[in-house]
Amino acid sequence: MSLRQDWSTHPCPIARSLDVVGDPWVMLILREALFGERRFERFRHRLQVADNVLSRRLNQMVDAGLLRRESYRGKQRTHDEYVITEAGADLLPVLDALAQWGEKHTQTPPAHSRMSIMHGDHRTASPATCTTCGAALTAADRSYQREWIPAAAGRP
Repeated sequence: MSLRQDWSTHPCPIARSLDVVGDPWVMLILREALFGERRFERFRHRLQVADNVLSRRLNQMVDAGLLRRESYRGKQRTHDEYVITEAGADLLPVLDALAQWGEKHTQTPPAHSRMSIMHGDHRTASPATCTTCGAALTAADRSYQREWIPAAAGRP
């Protein structure tokens, strides 16, 4: 029995959007896909998620058009990679907003990561316009860089 309603046909676009991306695992998988992860094992390692949970979410994301499967030949058998689609990439501003909100309104642990928006080889403060060169940015010409911030000496 599902704990939530099906909002896929709701008249409100926010409700319909949450029907697709309202699960926290979906947003975290998208984050990793935008960092360049494509393989099940890498998603599992980065997210520390159970196989059954990850498998279910990846299938849902493929069905929703956020990711697409591409087969590749491993050492012993064929595997799938998960490639972000245009619909998935269009959620980049949502992830930007969540990251900025989290930096501003949640308590930062002593050791944490920061998500920097990159345009080519330089950092930009804006997800829409490069603050270095002034170019308008799209999901295709920008990326994220994860920066690990260790705990300061003497802090727990």
